[in-house]
Amino acid sequence: MSTSRKVAATVGAVGLLWAGMVSMIAAGQRKLLFNPTLIREVQSPRSSGHRTRAVVLRANDGTRLAGWLMTPNMPGPHPAVVYFGGRSEEVSWVVRDAGTLFPGMAVLAMNYRGYGDSRGEPGEEHMVEDGCMLFDWLCGRRNVDPKRVAVVGRSLGSGVAVQVAKERPAQSVVLITPYDSILALAQRRFKGVPVSYLLRHRFESIKYASLLSAPTYVLRAATDDVVPHAHTDQLVAKLTRVHLDETIPASDHMNIPYLPATQQKIAQFLTLQFTLAQPLPDDTPTAA
Repeated sequence: MSTSRKVAATVGAVGLLWAGMVSMIAAGQRKLLFNPTLIREVQSPRSSGHRTRAVVLRANDGTRLAGWLMTPNMPGPHPAVVYFGGRSEEVSWVVRDAGTLFPGMAVLAMNYRGYGDSRGEPGEEHMVEDGCMLFDWLCGRRNVDPKRVAVVGRSLGSGVAVQVAKERPAQSVVLITPYDSILALAQRRFKGVPVSYLLRHRFESIKYASLLSAPTYVLRAATDDVVPHAHTDQLVAKLTRVHLDETIPASDHMNIPYLPATQQKIAQFLTLQFTLAQPLPDDTPTAA
């Protein structure tokens, strides 16, 4: 075989391999991005600081969503939190830790479509739409103060939290190991692949960051091989009301939400924000 034919054959083989990889990413991107966990992390979740009840809700298209509602033991109305988990996260652990993470707050932690006992398949459009529905549902509870509802998102869920906070009047926002966009992370990982043409679920938080009006608390892992700090830097640069941007010592992408330091800092931030937003009693004099 001549040299030119060998070169042509090599180029053809490389092209075929590249095309195959592109096709694989295009077809399997849902599996690459989402990793639904079906088994509960905590088998019988209860919050030591809340009344806990299992909740089943219907999404706008009728899909069954399952999770938990936790409400403080004292009379309301209470400030509240909607929690959005990570790529592989089943949220029953939030119930177990809610007494430390969200003291004195009502908490709604629901599994995404396809996670836990929720039905359907995960996808960005549905996750954001469902998130807005959950925010509205929580605001409509009799013992919840609708003017003091925060959104908390971890990793993949930070992208859901940002978009929900853009669409709904979140009083404050907590982002745990957030990123600029899944598109940017994918481009970093799959160099040479036309990711921008293939990726359907982009979670481009950086596009919406400047539209958030609520105080925002960013927590980073000290060691993070999933969301490099450079991708968090890009997002933080666009946020208009960053209250704090902190790195949790001795943390990584997986353990950060479980650490006592993380949970105490989130509780302190939300308690402060909810206290500042607490309405004055009716008999408190106001300035003329």
